[in-house]
Amino acid sequence: MNAPSASSPKGRVSAESGRSDSKVAAFFDMDKTLIAENSASVYMKRRYRDGKIGAVQLALAYLRYKLGLLDLVESTRGLMVPLAGREVVEVWAEGQALCEESIFSLVYPGAVERVRHHQARGDLVCIVSGSMGFVVDHVAAHLDIDHAIYTRVEEKAGRLTGEVVEPLCYERGKLYWLREFIQEHEIDLSKSWFYSDSITDLPLLEEVGHPVAVNPDPRLYRLARRRGWPIRLFDLDHSPPRKSRKKISTAPSIRS
Repeated sequence: MNAPSASSPKGRVSAESGRSDSKVAAFFDMDKTLIAENSASVYMKRRYRDGKIGAVQLALAYLRYKLGLLDLVESTRGLMVPLAGREVVEVWAEGQALCEESIFSLVYPGAVERVRHHQARGDLVCIVSGSMGFVVDHVAAHLDIDHAIYTRVEEKAGRLTGEVVEPLCYERGKLYWLREFIQEHEIDLSKSWFYSDSITDLPLLEEVGHPVAVNPDPRLYRLARRRGWPIRLFDLDHSPPRKSRKKISTAPSIRS
């Protein structure tokens, strides 16, 4: 969650093609790819139940989201404002409670199968999400995924400032935050995979050798059909949610 230094990577992600020691990775978007709902919507519903927001505010946000009118970047920034001054550890604990109550049960069994498939192959598995670490980290731990990259938030002296670190891990911002990770782990993108439901992830889908559309939105579905990309349809089969093997008691800076 630390702010990037002046030497933070920028520019286009490059593959390590041709290197005998390069690794294959399987990257997974989280919202509506690993889990059946948008985690920010789940969080907003929780805030409504806790009396933190009103019914009108919740309904308007939901309507704008369904109509495709919600600015997800501004919405993410807005979610952070009420957290200004809160202790990081406290917010991470609330994230764990939210996941145990409402999010772990939304994990697609089909997504778990794909995660296990790649782990069995020896691929490096990583969540790449625009959501915040206080949800993403817990989902990663729950699924025994060792790596996660997500939208970072600013903190000072162990407290949140209410600001996010630019750029958000969204659209081309995902490539921004992935560049250092890819170089550190010597990943060959030409042999790697990315699973996503959204056309907003097109920049990263086009960077990997194996793009996969999961429960794709209409634009991504049409594009995947044209380009011959695999399309996977996950659903919740009412199996009991798998118990988490790990819990995060403190807030890590970033899982990598």
